[in-house]
Amino acid sequence: MDIKGHAIELRGTDDAHLNRDDYSLVAGAKDARAEISRGVTHAPYMCVLDAMAADGVDLIFVGHTHGGQVRLPLPSSMGGSRALTTNCDLPTWRSRGLTVEDGKPWLYVSAGIGTSPYAPFRVGTRAEASLVSITDYESNSR
Repeated sequence: MDIKGHAIELRGTDDAHLNRDDYSLVAGAKDARAEISRGVTHAPYMCVLDAMAADGVDLIFVGHTHGGQVRLPLPSSMGGSRALTTNCDLPTWRSRGLTVEDGKPWLYVSAGIGTSPYAPFRVGTRAEASLVSITDYESNSR
């Protein structure tokens, strides 16, 4: 798609927990015309995240990690709060917010607003619905 003269590629998958995350339906190298490629998936399983990374996706937005809803409230001197689980194979340190690993795309994980059917409560993390604004850095740096 083109937005204000900028070519943006979008691709995504549905919920892995319902076996609807067939990345092969949208797989392929990043479009050469795209200035940025964005991926979206409901559950952040590494098989989809790694496939998006291999295809050159720059930024991935994922739905909530129910496991991020239960966190140990540790002081910042001990690294801050820690998720006990992520309800997927994503490392617990990436269970919410914006993170990046060397050579991989940026990843934004919402903390979500609900709870897992297996743990119908939240501890140490507030419910959130994310609103992300992406702006042209050059236009905003003047």
